[in-house]
Amino acid sequence: MKLYIGNQNYSTWSLRAWLIFAQCELDVEIEKLALFSEEFYATLKDKNPAAKVPALIDGDIAVWDSLAILEYVNEVVLDGKAWPESVAERAKARALACEMHSGFFALRGEMPMNCRAKRRVNLSEQALKEIERVDAMWSEQMAAYPEQFLFGEWSIADAMYAPLALRFETYQITLSPLAQSYQQKVLNSPAMQRWLDEASLETDIVDEDEAGEPV
Repeated sequence: MKLYIGNQNYSTWSLRAWLIFAQCELDVEIEKLALFSEEFYATLKDKNPAAKVPALIDGDIAVWDSLAILEYVNEVVLDGKAWPESVAERAKARALACEMHSGFFALRGEMPMNCRAKRRVNLSEQALKEIERVDAMWSEQMAAYPEQFLFGEWSIADAMYAPLALRFETYQITLSPLAQSYQQKVLNSPAMQRWLDEASLETDIVDEDEAGEPV
């Protein structure tokens, strides 16, 4: 398998797909492409009709979109183990993952991922409401699974929310104690530390993701 990703400092969707390989210690060839560069589009045009990252190539099979990649790897390599075991918990985990996949537009737009930075932004009322929703969600799961991942063992739901842990760190968002405990669990995980180490080596600047003012 070969996974194409973008700049690790900025690319949230790349992080989500990358995490299942890192967290589950799976072999994959990684090719990093500078976002919005000529090389980026030239490399992807024959591999991914959307011309976006992440893109996974497995023989003759091409899979794009982070959630589709996570589901593919879970099905083909992990025998479904990247979702909770029980039907009820699996349904909830999928609902939470899809909520992230298709929502939180204000939060995502106003707080772009920027791993290397500490920034200050003025958030809209909608973005603040979305942060409250994430806080409540994480707190509820940590009440059920203290000091663990969202559903105890790591799952695709954790991959989908991992970039928010980084965003909240960059923009110094205050979370409730249970939600903060989950954020720190994610940030301190070996996989996330590896991503941050690799992101710290990058020098490219994507101006549109340098939101707010430096702290």
